[in-house]
Amino acid sequence: MQGNEPPKKVLITGITGQMGSYLADLFISEGCEVHGIVRRASSFNRSRIEHLRSNPDIYGRQLFLHYSDLDDSTTIRRILNRVEPNEIYHLAGQSHVGLSFEIPESTCQEIASATLSILEICRDLKKPPRIYHASSSEVFGSPADFPQNETTAFRPATPYGCAKAFATNLASVYRQAHGLFICNGISYNHESPRRGENFVTSKIATAAAAHARGCRKYLELGNLNSRRDWGYAPEYARAMILMLQQDVPDDYVIATGLLTTVRDFAMAAYREVGVDLAFEGAGLSEVGFEKDSGKVLIRVNPHFYRPIEPECLVGNNCKAEEVLGWKPSTTAKEVAAIMARAAYNFLDR
Repeated sequence: MQGNEPPKKVLITGITGQMGSYLADLFISEGCEVHGIVRRASSFNRSRIEHLRSNPDIYGRQLFLHYSDLDDSTTIRRILNRVEPNEIYHLAGQSHVGLSFEIPESTCQEIASATLSILEICRDLKKPPRIYHASSSEVFGSPADFPQNETTAFRPATPYGCAKAFATNLASVYRQAHGLFICNGISYNHESPRRGENFVTSKIATAAAAHARGCRKYLELGNLNSRRDWGYAPEYARAMILMLQQDVPDDYVIATGLLTTVRDFAMAAYREVGVDLAFEGAGLSEVGFEKDSGKVLIRVNPHFYRPIEPECLVGNNCKAEEVLGWKPSTTAKEVAAIMARAAYNFLDR
């Protein structure tokens, strides 16, 4: 901002989530006015933005929260008309891929239908904002190309992937047909200490810290040979912002380009907190494997296997590097170490 220019206004759906909270941190640090849409519930779940909400110099001055649900298009329209944001970062929705097999209808409603509502509302605004839509590598599902880029065909293999594919294609249609400035960020797995506890990376980091403290007996995991392109969430937040600063809207793959197994991620997390976690043999049985006189026990539980396991989802980030000047610098094993150390320090507190 220069001179007396008013601060840029941004609106974030899903501001209480991992990525929403990192975006809020970045925009607050840049002097922007940040608006977030949150659900009204009997109990608050805003721990990721509590450091901002509890700061009287920020909350009510730079940070403003608005109550609404993704299926409440009337309230969302009212919020957008009142706030008049320059940019929208649409992140909200059911984000657990495995869970989408159990709740496919609500997953599609929160991801596909809600995105359509937001695009329709923005289309009617006098000054439509620039829009970032959080797409996902799950749109590729079981891809024919390795690594995947922005031209790779969509072949979703999960209800979550299907919903994201619909929303991503819809964003492209509204960009072309209605002239809206919309960018699809096709993000691969991005992790951090703020990741939800029902995700495997968070489960591993929490268990590693507990095992290091001697206050946990075992950890249950699914397919240890499953591979993911894991990156560091704060770096991905910066890529999202860069997309909306371009002259022309476009779609970008946000990824590291490297695959890491669940097994290697776990080993890196345990190593960070001083536990040498070793695996013997090609795999583990359902009973599990004990190490260090029973102090560490890893159990493979078929319950955590996906009905369809995606193969070789790994992204090509060349376009993001060339156009946005963005390139990740944190490896999956470094992310595992960061998460395990944060969990360990949390137990100290």
